[in-house]
Amino acid sequence: MLNRICIVFVLACIFFRPFCVISYATSNDDVALSASSAVLLNAQTGEIVYEKNCHEKRGIASTTKIMTSVLLLENLDLSDEIKVKGEDVKIEGTSIGLKADDVVTGEVLLKGMLLESGNDAANVTATAVSGTIDAFSVLMNEKAKSIGMKNTSFKNPSGLTEEGHFSTAYDMALLARYALSNPEFKIICSLKQARVSYGNPPYDRTFTNHNKLLDSCEGVFGVKTGFTKASGRCLVSACERNGLTLIAVTLKAPDDWNDHKKLYDFGFKKSAKRNVQFDDSGIKVNVVGSNKQHVKVELLSELSFFSVKEIETKTIVYCEQFLYADIKCGDVVGKVEVRDGFNNLICESYLVSKENAFLDFEPQNKPPSLLDKLKKIKG
Repeated sequence: MLNRICIVFVLACIFFRPFCVISYATSNDDVALSASSAVLLNAQTGEIVYEKNCHEKRGIASTTKIMTSVLLLENLDLSDEIKVKGEDVKIEGTSIGLKADDVVTGEVLLKGMLLESGNDAANVTATAVSGTIDAFSVLMNEKAKSIGMKNTSFKNPSGLTEEGHFSTAYDMALLARYALSNPEFKIICSLKQARVSYGNPPYDRTFTNHNKLLDSCEGVFGVKTGFTKASGRCLVSACERNGLTLIAVTLKAPDDWNDHKKLYDFGFKKSAKRNVQFDDSGIKVNVVGSNKQHVKVELLSELSFFSVKEIETKTIVYCEQFLYADIKCGDVVGKVEVRDGFNNLICESYLVSKENAFLDFEPQNKPPSLLDKLKKIKG
């Protein structure tokens, strides 16, 4: 593995999280699947561990609701109360029983989509966010483009069969990877059941997740099932074992539960942990306002990732040119990123001070330090 180290003093891109994914490994190993299209993606690196017709356009049924859920989380608060419009619940297929003039929260809608796959919940979400289904479809396609989904077209928020509504196994894996970066999405899609209350008057109900892998496959924590007669069985799942998360997508797969188990058994066996060599012993940060001229720093955690093949990487250090006292041992003073040859983020770790640098005198016109900025961003 080739590792190149460059020291860069910047702040603007410290919390940038790119999701432009380019595959740098594919496997031709034969895995007997029922699926017409499939992909197994490394969630950390974006590496394709296995693929079968993964760029072939197909119907995606209710896995569409992954995108609808993402847009709910990015445009509404889970506590928002939404009044149901009658036209939104006049929809075929799976329902959570919404009726005109019901008042539901964003949380109920999200759980209704991800666990019970409610088409009515998807429609209500769409009009709550964008005003109309058509306007929401435009938003869905804009988001898909920003994620890097190049072979996807959304026409509705639920996934019902409609001409021009399609995606690919690879694009849906990109969408799942993006969605799982949102902690609320990750928590809710992994729930086996959820107790909710709504109606007029409200009463308690229980939503049950349709994803059987949650009980039958070690490490699985999501993501979304789907089925229509035209699309067949569609499934997007995610699985974590020993620090590695893999995302599996199968489209038109009569035996999708077993397909995903086979993919995970293959992928975890094939992937190896790779440590990035990084010497932090020579990194020092100058200090102003202390009797110490500088502090030594160290990585908060190791730099490592999993992959099938060796990957050329570059290591970038983000750090202030100088800091203002007080600095305590363990304070965050920078960050290290490891990126691949396409500049995709692979792994990262914070740099922390190895020593104290107490305040000796108060400098004039003291600007905010990197630590102050990090605390502000973290809330």
